[in-house]
Amino acid sequence: MRHAKRRRGIRFDWFAVVLCAICIYFAYVVFNQQFSLNELNRDLTQVEERLAAAQQENAALKAEKDNLSEAEYIEKTAREELGMTKEGELPYIVKRP
Repeated sequence: MRHAKRRRGIRFDWFAVVLCAICIYFAYVVFNQQFSLNELNRDLTQVEERLAAAQQENAALKAEKDNLSEAEYIEKTAREELGMTKEGELPYIVKRP
């Protein structure tokens, strides 16, 4: 009879071990999913920033395209970027120290 009591006292509780293992597994899954979500949110933020920059550049290019059909803009661009002058004008170049 003593032998039976002894076995009962050192009985291993498998239910607690399995329950603990399941809890650890679910904690790992939740942590892994949260890590993935954070990474996706970071990527989304970067993509939204790139999209905003591309939209600004697109708007600037559309405005420049609209200006290309105006004679005043063409003249201004030719004078500033290409150094062109009208007939009878003398170009003036400033030397920078």
